[in-house]
Amino acid sequence: MLTVECQEGVVGTDSALPELAAAARTSGALVNVARLVAGAHAAGVQVVHAVAERRPDGRGAGRNARLFRAAERLPVRQLAGTKAVRVAEPVPVADADLVVRRLHGLSPLAGTGLDALLRNLGCRTLVVTGVSANVAVPNAVFDAVNLGYTAVVPADAIAGVPADYTAAMIRHTLALVATVTTADAVLRGWRRPRRTR
Repeated sequence: MLTVECQEGVVGTDSALPELAAAARTSGALVNVARLVAGAHAAGVQVVHAVAERRPDGRGAGRNARLFRAAERLPVRQLAGTKAVRVAEPVPVADADLVVRRLHGLSPLAGTGLDALLRNLGCRTLVVTGVSANVAVPNAVFDAVNLGYTAVVPADAIAGVPADYTAAMIRHTLALVATVTTADAVLRGWRRPRRTR
């Protein structure tokens, strides 16, 4: 299971992106991410938290997109080692969870080493949750599919702005490349006894 940018500086109470944080909270997406993480822990499913951060000096960060340049001017910066890059409440973090940090790019899978970690763990299916449906979540899903993973997207555990864009992205784009489901359906699947061969 992968949480994407569910960090204090993005979806927390002191978010750099208050509209996105509000969408994640009011839609129930952040609560559903927390439920899924807790369910994954109970079922023995590996959890990976993907966090976007920057060095205070900006070294290694891209400037080749308007989004990156705008992030430099935000009042809350996602600086390495600060509260802004901690996994946000109410999402639980267990000792066995992996936290993968990226200094550049739009996807937690591109250039972070996450693909190698997942393969070493024997992962073939990736449940993608978090924010935003505008950029990072579709990037994560596309990269997962391009790398040969089966992507599963609980539609009620992702958020973006505006809300109608999120619904359209799920229906017209993510549904073409991923299994779109709900948090409850994923949790039920994890509670089912697993077959052994």
